[in-house]
Amino acid sequence: MASLISGYEYDIFISYRQKDNKGDMWISEFVEALKVELESTFKEDISIYFDINPHDGLLETHDVDASLKDKLKCLIFIPIISQTYCDSKSFAWQHEFVAFNKIAKEDQFGRDIKLVGGNVASRILPVKINDLDPDDKTLLENEIGGVLRSIEFIYKSAGVNRPLRANEDHPQDNLNKTYYRDQINKVANAVKEIITALRKHDQNEGEVRKDIVITRPEAPKNPITKIIIASSLVLILILLGYFLIPKLARPKEQLEKSIAVLPFRNDSSSDSTTYFINGLMEEILNNLQRIKNFRVLSRTSTEQFRGDTKTSIPEIAKKLDVNYVVEGSGQKYGNKFVLRVQLLAGDKEKHIWGESFDQEIHDVSDIIKVQSQIAQSIALELKAAMSPEAKRLISQISTPNLTAYDFCLRGNEEFRKLDFLKPTFKKSAKATRDLFEKALVYDSTYGEAYLGLAKIYFSIHYLKDFLSKDRMDSALILVNKALLFNDKLDEAYALKGDCLEEKGLKDQAVREYEKALRINPNCWQAYSSLGDYYSKTGDYVQIIDNYQHAASLNHGPERPGILSTLAMIYSSTGFQERAEYYNLNAFKLSGDSVMYFTYLGMFEYFQANYDKSREYCEKILSVDSTNLVANIFLGLIYSLDGHFAKSIELLKKSLAIFKTNGMDYPGIGISLYIGYDYWKIGNRKESEFYFEQEIENCKNRINSGRFSDYELSFTHLTYVGIYAIRGEKSKAYNELKIYVKNQNFNLGNVNSIKNDPSFNNLRNEPEFKQIVTDIEAKYQAEHERVRKWLEEQGKL
Repeated sequence: MASLISGYEYDIFISYRQKDNKGDMWISEFVEALKVELESTFKEDISIYFDINPHDGLLETHDVDASLKDKLKCLIFIPIISQTYCDSKSFAWQHEFVAFNKIAKEDQFGRDIKLVGGNVASRILPVKINDLDPDDKTLLENEIGGVLRSIEFIYKSAGVNRPLRANEDHPQDNLNKTYYRDQINKVANAVKEIITALRKHDQNEGEVRKDIVITRPEAPKNPITKIIIASSLVLILILLGYFLIPKLARPKEQLEKSIAVLPFRNDSSSDSTTYFINGLMEEILNNLQRIKNFRVLSRTSTEQFRGDTKTSIPEIAKKLDVNYVVEGSGQKYGNKFVLRVQLLAGDKEKHIWGESFDQEIHDVSDIIKVQSQIAQSIALELKAAMSPEAKRLISQISTPNLTAYDFCLRGNEEFRKLDFLKPTFKKSAKATRDLFEKALVYDSTYGEAYLGLAKIYFSIHYLKDFLSKDRMDSALILVNKALLFNDKLDEAYALKGDCLEEKGLKDQAVREYEKALRINPNCWQAYSSLGDYYSKTGDYVQIIDNYQHAASLNHGPERPGILSTLAMIYSSTGFQERAEYYNLNAFKLSGDSVMYFTYLGMFEYFQANYDKSREYCEKILSVDSTNLVANIFLGLIYSLDGHFAKSIELLKKSLAIFKTNGMDYPGIGISLYIGYDYWKIGNRKESEFYFEQEIENCKNRINSGRFSDYELSFTHLTYVGIYAIRGEKSKAYNELKIYVKNQNFNLGNVNSIKNDPSFNNLRNEPEFKQIVTDIEAKYQAEHERVRKWLEEQGKL
């Protein structure tokens, strides 16, 4: 079977020591399991070279290199790394591993390639079945020229170091907490990422055309972050003219003391201490963020460079838009850790400061003092003023109990790995929660552990009880406990603000966000949440101002969502070129063509370019039939065109998608338009059913107490549509007057009220025409206010 890419013999080459496949035939079973997983991952067949009897038939008189040369011309090389594989004299090492490493470096792609999302991966994809001796690990890393990044199939318990089996007798006893099926899936997904990147290798990396091929997007990692969830809800609610659009802008000013802290490398012999090294790095980053004169990027901004040995410091600095880079490495052995940290000038990779720490751990203060010293040394080197309060904060000991501290570090590490959309999310969240609870067993006054639990509960319950007055109470109780024991936790204030905002206590939420920023002026989550708050007041300048700060501090996986939100802001305020610019940049970062076309479809809809919007929506649904926004917008367009049966089908499908996604409250307006469609085809009974359903939705929304007057004004607009269709004009105008009290209107509001078919019974009346004129005038005034502000900021 040929490779997917012309010129290559195989897609995958499996390299292993024959002795590792004796007995239970572990490697043979692994290959068969991988083949099955690849069949469900790729549309095409993936070719694998796997020699069940490695190097059989090759005699001393044969040219080994020539015999293997064609077989090694593959896209991905998977070595099965064992206690015996790293033998420089073995056949697999000499003639397969080393040979492929050389071949791959010299072929058209290179060994290390850039993935669609911007990260870098090696075409050598190690599968590790044993923990390695330090010498073997050194041999391996010297050959690949960097830190070993492998997918592990290791079963570990007391005195045990063996391959993980497909059917374990006691899986719960595995200290690695990994499952064979999950690890097989990880290998297949990694193969897909690499092959996708190789296929795109020859494509033009310039501007993305609007006729690009659209592909089904993969589910985003950990979408419970505020910006991702806010963005998804915004897309749903926008179609009613109900905007919850946060904002941001790309700042042109370059702060002199802008810093990115790269993920620290774990030089320990075991990956089991990675959580500790990551904890050191994160606390050093947090300390730097508390220094007011610094602009310090979020941790997620630099995670893309973990294990990246190919991208230079100047390239990283340019990509992240910073002037300085901090990098480090560390090891932990028993009650001792060694840490090496250096500060580099981003433009020339010039060494500015560096120091090594060899620290015995007797209590938590031994760890804190090293983290504090590093932040103060960097501040001193960059001549940044540090307030007495900042010095106190970075030297503060969070808990005197070393065991509690360790459990909290482990909990934070696992929380970062949670994927909300995975079927295993609840199980993983429970295991993470257990770690924080264990920390509290050793110190019941540990604020950070309560904060960890609060984050878990917020994540689990976000989509539940959307209109309940008890919404987020469990998370709020926990975060209040965190602040009771430590009132200097900026992340706790930001999360408390999110909890209060979800309960409709918006003004209180704002005060919490401001507290977070007083402690940590680099808290991007607080700026993002403030942008979300102002989106619910209709103040577009404030939306942009706060999201501008969020964007300047976050270059991580949340950034495409921030840029997409900015794109929507610009479109809604009438700056279409800037909207397309930010939408395109979001796509370049995420590679999510579905989201890219989704926003294009919305831009066109709000400009009343319905044919073009239909084109984009149909393109989206051709590859993602469950895309909520495309179903809603296409349904509305069909209704405008008089294709009422098709509109009903799509809008009912949208209601079903809400339920499938676990949302117990649909966006307002969908039932209204289903009712309108039934009204037009003469089915008054069904029409009234959906009108009453919509009225109930609106009442629940009003009674929940969660929404601002600005938000609720769009609920009143829904009433206008129902009353207008029924011919109850007096009621319709009363509701319309409430809606018009809004001071700020956007382009979508204007074209909606001008073209929405539910208003047809009012459209030709002088009173309605005057209201449309007033709304247009208010939109033009807001457009002009935003334009002037952008000019003052140097953005136009």
